[in-house]
Amino acid sequence: MPSHCPLSKVIHAVAAKRERRKQARPGELLDAALDLFVEKGYAATRVEEVARRAGVSKGTLFLYFSSKEELFKAVVRENISGRFAEWSEELKTFEGNSEELLRYCMSSWWERIGNTRASGIPKLMMSEAGNFPELVHFFQQEVVQPGNDLIQRILQRGVERGELRAIDPVYGIYSILAPMIFLNMWKHGQGACGDARIALDPQQYIASQLQTILFGLRQPGPTTQTPPQ
Repeated sequence: MPSHCPLSKVIHAVAAKRERRKQARPGELLDAALDLFVEKGYAATRVEEVARRAGVSKGTLFLYFSSKEELFKAVVRENISGRFAEWSEELKTFEGNSEELLRYCMSSWWERIGNTRASGIPKLMMSEAGNFPELVHFFQQEVVQPGNDLIQRILQRGVERGELRAIDPVYGIYSILAPMIFLNMWKHGQGACGDARIALDPQQYIASQLQTILFGLRQPGPTTQTPPQ
């Protein structure tokens, strides 16, 4: 059939459309899975529901992901752990001081994770951890430990620059993590109620927490006060 034949062009266009659709399916399945995992939890989510929401058959889903566990792992990698290389590079090239870096990191986390659907993943892990130890191990390796390492590098950078005092390298990271964990819990708890009486502005909250953190972490400057006898 000549290539200039109208029917040939139609067949080519249909084939190209099908190929694009095939390439888009993993992303569509991950989007559907993220929505359902956050809405219903890991245990209550069925792969049939994920496939249905993505507009494909259950068999098609299994062409890309061998099990619900592998699907969940792919969701975590796509939305959180796959970003650590980018965040690590940003840390390497950041030129500001420790206060600017901490403000940037906390605000960026909220914009990229906390204020997105992906913020439901840590909540899911906290609520269902006891029932799925293998997923806890995965999440620890893929998210928790790399995140802790990144915060530890931020704090060590401040110490080496003389901007932050030396603190316990293991427990110091929780000074940064704790307020962000609270913010995540608030979003999926009281914040989800829409009650103006318990409203919280995330950026104002981060700014307030940052000042409290820095007050405790800053390297003390010279003082003329006489120490107490």
